[in-house]
Amino acid sequence: MRALVTGATGFVGSAVTHALIADGWHVRTLVRPGSDGRNLEGPLEVVPGDLRDVHAVEAAVDNCDALFHVAADYRLWAPDSRELYRTNVEGTKNVLTAAWNAGVQRMVYTSSVATLGLREDGKPANEETPSTLDGMVGHYKRSKFMAEQWVRESAAAGMPVVIVNPSTPIGPRDRKPTPTGRVVLDAAAGRTPAYVDTGLNIVHVDDVARGHLLAFERGRVGERYVLGGTDMSLRDVLVEIASIVGRRPPRVRLPHALVLPLAHVAETFARLSGGETRITVDGVRMSRHYMYFSSDKAGRELGYHWRPARQALEDAITWFRNHSYLDARPLAG
Repeated sequence: MRALVTGATGFVGSAVTHALIADGWHVRTLVRPGSDGRNLEGPLEVVPGDLRDVHAVEAAVDNCDALFHVAADYRLWAPDSRELYRTNVEGTKNVLTAAWNAGVQRMVYTSSVATLGLREDGKPANEETPSTLDGMVGHYKRSKFMAEQWVRESAAAGMPVVIVNPSTPIGPRDRKPTPTGRVVLDAAAGRTPAYVDTGLNIVHVDDVARGHLLAFERGRVGERYVLGGTDMSLRDVLVEIASIVGRRPPRVRLPHALVLPLAHVAETFARLSGGETRITVDGVRMSRHYMYFSSDKAGRELGYHWRPARQALEDAITWFRNHSYLDARPLAG
């Protein structure tokens, strides 16, 4: 079996690629010229091209049995927000349409829990929790919502695609790192003196990758499946990281009303300087909610399961240390 994987140089995409190779698949990857290729390990067929180049996509998907469309622009802030829509919406349409036209038997589209609604009572949301485009905070969430809606409509029209919604993946090969990986890295390095009151659903990236393969094998066309793990408050995540690295956890809780103006200033400075910012307005707005999710449906229908959150955090920190993002001190016992 030959599978095309988009986003294989990235965090989740590289995990999916490793899982496929381990299962004996022949893997082809569509890689944008100039991308960091250090995550491309193992026997791979690399096809150069961009998601927005229809001809390159058609060449990449030719003679493939399966498609795993994992690539996405995962930024909570970008100087030009149109880039998120070009990759996350138009790129998705290009890839899945090309695969459908080429007769690909089955596809898995990587969405996000960002497209799901959240419960007002703080309990875990799931695939059926209502959400609307107007309720999406920021361009990243809006672009993923729009892409997922198009995929669902295409599935209803006959496209053989299953949707997966990863929560907050943590683990090895987070080279950028992602916004979530940056939280882990900063906390491990002692650069997180305070926190806001919010919550996340933490899952090991390799469990998310295995969930992709299970969705391909067992998922129902047109359905979406949350691939998550353990619900944790941000404070508990930071306490866990502090325990792993042998630091004291931050004790100062900042009110959202104080952090939001700082985020506006940080974004303005980043826009003027041409740099990046770790604190974003959209990130602060999202942090007002506990982003807890249930993976019960994936457990029932796919046989999906996940390892403890601490192992995901340990593996992420070990990888960051082994690749010189952190100093080489051993993990705490």
